[in-house]
Amino acid sequence: MSVLLEQIKELSLAEKIQLVQDLWDDIATSTEELPLTPNQVEELEHRLIQHQDNPDDISAWADVRQRILDK
Repeated sequence: MSVLLEQIKELSLAEKIQLVQDLWDDIATSTEELPLTPNQVEELEHRLIQHQDNPDDISAWADVRQRILDK
C-alpha cells in the first residue's frame, strides 16, 4: 500500500482528480458488496414508516430543488 501511495503522490493534480473519479465510479458499481450499518437500516425504516403514515406528505423535485437553491 505504501508503494501505491508513493506512486499517487507523483501524479499531477489532474491525474489525481481523474483517479478519484475512477475510484468513485468503481465503488458506485459495487455497492451491493457494502452492507448498510445498523444506523442506516434504522433510518431507512424510520423514513419508510413516516411515508406509510403520511403518504401524501411529499414534495415535487422542482420545489425541493428551489428550496435548496434559495438557501
